[in-house]
Amino acid sequence: MALTDADVQKQIKHMMAFIEQEAKEKVEEIDAKAEEEFNIEKGRLVQTQRVKIMEYYEKKEKQIEQHKKIQMSNLMNQARLKVLKARDDMIMDLLNEARTRLAEIAKDPDRYSGLLEGLVLQGFYRLLEPKVTIRCRRQDVQMVQTVVEKVIPVYKEALKTNISVKIDEERFLPSEICGGVEVYNDNGKIKVSNTLESRIELMAQQMMPEIRVNLFGANPNRKFMD
Repeated sequence: MALTDADVQKQIKHMMAFIEQEAKEKVEEIDAKAEEEFNIEKGRLVQTQRVKIMEYYEKKEKQIEQHKKIQMSNLMNQARLKVLKARDDMIMDLLNEARTRLAEIAKDPDRYSGLLEGLVLQGFYRLLEPKVTIRCRRQDVQMVQTVVEKVIPVYKEALKTNISVKIDEERFLPSEICGGVEVYNDNGKIKVSNTLESRIELMAQQMMPEIRVNLFGANPNRKFMD
């Protein structure tokens, strides 16, 4: 049976409607897929940036913490150095006070003469030489001569040997030192320094651990004592 024009037009409209519906559904499917892919990519980018931001701030936090530790360490070292310097200054003040008191002893003839006897005799005992030369301050020459005459018999009696003593009156010890003597062997190559300054420096070295403990207390980090 032949189709009428109306039937043909109706079928054409039906086919066009079907095609349009299918195209619309396809477009919607494409849009939905595109939206899904967009959201996935957006989520991936957001997560990537979030991780980067977290890593950045975590790195910054570590850098700040490290910087704080370095600053704290520097401050502690500076404080420790200031404490050590203050302690050293205190010890130097103590030694300077001791030198001042020794200088006062040198102004007392009786006390200074007795001190010189011990220093000169110790110089003899340490050298154990048959000939020695003594060097002293210019202002002490007369007193040293008297002391030498007094201690030579003591030395001879103790060691059962003679000793020849010369006082150097050409080269003197500096007049500004506290006092004392230097004793040399015959050729001048061996010296015993028994000036008051050298004696106090030697005593300070030997007693430094004890001085530090008395002034500042025991060091809790120190396992062994000198």
